[in-house]
Amino acid sequence: MIDVLVVDDDFRVAEINAKYVGKVPGFRVAARAHSAAQALATVERGTIDLVLLDHYLPDQTGLQLVHRMREQGHGTDVIMITAAHDVTTVQAAMRLGALHYLVKPFTFAALRSRLDSYAALRRTVDRVGGRGIAGQETVDRIFGALRTTPVPSSPGLPSGHTEPTTDLICDVLHRAGHPLSAHEVAAETGLSRSTAQRYLRHLEQAGRLRLSLKYGDTGRPEHRYAWVAP
Repeated sequence: MIDVLVVDDDFRVAEINAKYVGKVPGFRVAARAHSAAQALATVERGTIDLVLLDHYLPDQTGLQLVHRMREQGHGTDVIMITAAHDVTTVQAAMRLGALHYLVKPFTFAALRSRLDSYAALRRTVDRVGGRGIAGQETVDRIFGALRTTPVPSSPGLPSGHTEPTTDLICDVLHRAGHPLSAHEVAAETGLSRSTAQRYLRHLEQAGRLRLSLKYGDTGRPEHRYAWVAP
């Protein structure tokens, strides 16, 4: 079993990512962290095999954390999962030894493909053994284990929609217990109002949300959305 540390400053996103990890055979979430300090303290306990790491953390960046880990001799594997997609950050992650780089928002299938390739890498290395000598063929197998194949968009979701964002919006509405507007959902999730509105409209049409209208003194009625229990 591969023990995973999920690091994200957003508690809800960390929970969603952890649920995704739990759906992949051979992986389990050993801990969650919401800051670089929490993550480093967890790694120092020596029970973590893989860190799923956000770049934007409140006390340090994810890459600064990886640099500290390497300075202190922690060889724990890292997969970046972040909204940071500038080339400089991606290159820096490569140089620090990140095994994969997954840009938010992403689908469960995309995360699973990275985790599956990571598991294949560990199996390949285990077959060689810690003191084994790797010929070119073995080296090629080790590096080849990290290759992934493109994954299709999530079935049932319109183009441009992703499972994590859908799950995040559903979680907010489920926990609220009362109807929310697109503006309120955007504030709770950190999404733009237009993005929140687009997802809410799709979820309402799919029967997962109930739409109601709130009339004010002037102007158009406000659209409000409530969770529909399955």
